[in-house]
Amino acid sequence: MSETLKIAIPMAGLGTRLRPLTWSRPKPLVALAGRTVLDYILDMFKTVPDPDHVEFVFILGQRGELIQEHMERTYPNVKVSYVVQKEMRGQSDALYLAREYLHGPMIMAFADTLIETDFSFLKNETSDGVAWVKPMPDPRRFGVAELDMNGWISRLIEKPQDISNNLVVVGFYYFKEGEALVGAIEEQMRRGITLKGEYFLADALNILIEKGAKLRTHNVSTWLDAGTPDALLETNRHLLEHGQANTERMSACCKDTLIIPPVYIDPTAEVSRSIIGPHVSLSAGCQIHESVLSNSIVDECAQVTSSVLTNSILGSNVTVSGQAVQLNLGDNSWAMR
Repeated sequence: MSETLKIAIPMAGLGTRLRPLTWSRPKPLVALAGRTVLDYILDMFKTVPDPDHVEFVFILGQRGELIQEHMERTYPNVKVSYVVQKEMRGQSDALYLAREYLHGPMIMAFADTLIETDFSFLKNETSDGVAWVKPMPDPRRFGVAELDMNGWISRLIEKPQDISNNLVVVGFYYFKEGEALVGAIEEQMRRGITLKGEYFLADALNILIEKGAKLRTHNVSTWLDAGTPDALLETNRHLLEHGQANTERMSACCKDTLIIPPVYIDPTAEVSRSIIGPHVSLSAGCQIHESVLSNSIVDECAQVTSSVLTNSILGSNVTVSGQAVQLNLGDNSWAMR
């Protein structure tokens, strides 16, 4: 793969399912296992062929400047182009706005989806495109890939009515020629194929297949979601159980505190006379005193005192005192007794 690989990530969605966290920040910047969702998304692509010839294309929405600032601060050497989607007109529309960058080989990924896969096979990929899939017992809440007798994708079906086909598409696609995808989106728009006023990518891919493109599937075993509070906590648990915890290193630094692994505690966090874990992430500058926390995510500079929290997500600069509840609090809020 000698050409620059473009990795397009639409991230203009309002993240309504993650509110109140997303009132003040884009969904990709929500805290997750000591970092942000966006950091883990970028990590996924370390195995692409020739990583020195990769350009990310971010389609931004409200507060998109925060994503740009994060990239400039944390990844100053990563090449990124930015496009703004002012109106929420769907996935295909987002990619169409970025069409000037989408030529040659490209990957499209969703901003709230994490998978574990090795992209190195793309170096020798000969098909026109690849859709990553995961077999699911009940696929009816998702989209599925229907295969023909030769194993090629014959069409994508949104929210199938039966469970006979369980190959759920997970939101990752590779295209040998980005121009072909852009052409299919143009045809989708000419035909006016929308759902509730939005252009969905599955319809563009069906047009691509209709025009003769050969797309195949590639299975993944791990598919993580960061689009809802429950999914975010589940993904946090998975990451802590698979290498993102620092339990042993931080156990000696927390005064009079019982730490139940796995946890991630930023070295700048202050923890005393508490029980932390399992499955807790504490970001930089947190202060936790005389509290019990389990299965929770606490963002930067939050303060928790004399509280018992489980299944909770706290934004940055949150203050909690005297609570024994499940909380989901956005940035700069408080819950005190």
